[in-house]
Amino acid sequence: MAEKLLPTTVVGSYVQPEWLVDRDNLKGRLPPRVRALEMWRIDPEFLEQAQNDATLLAIRDMERAGVDIISDGEVRRESYSNRVATALGGIDIDNPGTAIDRTGHPNPVPRIAGPIRRERPIEVDDVKFLRASTDRRIKITLPGPFTMTQQAQNDYYDSDEAAAMDYAAAVNEEVKDLFAAGADVVQLDEPYMQARPEIARQYAVKAINRALDGIEGDTAVHLCFGYAHVVHERPEGYSFLPELNDCVAKQISIETAQSGLDVTVLETLPGKKIILGVLDLSTNDIETPETVAERIRRGVDVVGPERIIVAPDCGMKYMAREVAYGKLKAMCDGAEIVRGEL
Repeated sequence: MAEKLLPTTVVGSYVQPEWLVDRDNLKGRLPPRVRALEMWRIDPEFLEQAQNDATLLAIRDMERAGVDIISDGEVRRESYSNRVATALGGIDIDNPGTAIDRTGHPNPVPRIAGPIRRERPIEVDDVKFLRASTDRRIKITLPGPFTMTQQAQNDYYDSDEAAAMDYAAAVNEEVKDLFAAGADVVQLDEPYMQARPEIARQYAVKAINRALDGIEGDTAVHLCFGYAHVVHERPEGYSFLPELNDCVAKQISIETAQSGLDVTVLETLPGKKIILGVLDLSTNDIETPETVAERIRRGVDVVGPERIIVAPDCGMKYMAREVAYGKLKAMCDGAEIVRGEL
């Protein structure tokens, strides 16, 4: 069967229900880098059951909206990165460190106190649950090695690059098991490549290539300008993007809707499929399918339809559920419009 043109996907997170997490707490802080157990409203003995139920709601919303490649909505996570970052060996989670966030503010972060290693599977059960809960193609996300290094206090390694390479080795073991558990796409979230391009040029691609070494499945790297809820100003273009043509990931995920990105920059990624962000998450206004279609056409005009995967700009966890659902539905309807024209 030929692959569907302009398949739709999500970047990762969907809305966690109000009964599961304290959304005022979620919205009133920087994304947690260390554990944030106070966010959960459910008693620990019932938490996993509640997270399963909320994950099913996210899956059904994505299916109902028409999304082709769905995620678990990252419903079990306090942030996109801390579920993995706090589960690795070598991290002293009882005595966190501090690092400056991309907003310029200090944030408690994992403190590297020994050699970083993966001691156990982290998101494998998440993939198994997702695989058992839908017949659609599925993706799972995890933080990339460069971003985890930037979100840590390094009290062990001689250099941050050395830390990043051990993070990458740990991520590599996890990615292999995620594919074995049934994932169709595994995405590394690497927003700090955009936030810290000078450092990224030194070793980010090297770390990504180590993290994806020997991986056969469909892999993606996501970089964005930060959650619209947290980071309000958008630059006109990416400070780190053409460099990713040298990474082994097959797909590069970028945002174009809120930033009004000049999509001709995609010409610098001739070897990649593009996960094209076409939903502006800075506003609760739900796009019309025609607005989404126009944003898709801009990308199609530059790289052709065969290389485009349609997605939101970023994760949707900060939105109201009815808004997030409405935007996903408009995205899928917009993709259908352009598919009809092709």
